[in-house]
Amino acid sequence: MRSILEDPMASDEIKIQRLRHFEDEARALQRAASESAMNPDDGWQADLRCARMALEELGARRIRKGAASL
Repeated sequence: MRSILEDPMASDEIKIQRLRHFEDEARALQRAASESAMNPDDGWQADLRCARMALEELGARRIRKGAASL
């Protein structure tokens, strides 16, 4: 994520798009881990938290996803 934030060739919009993609992947992996016999503390929560913090650093608005947002 740090490499995304520090990319001098990418605009803030591009950085936000890349971070949102990473956030979506981390959320999907976290959901899969919670629904299987995988170790519940496998690091996906930390990845998701880092992605959200990086988005906040860029001033991106948080998009809520999940059953409550349907």
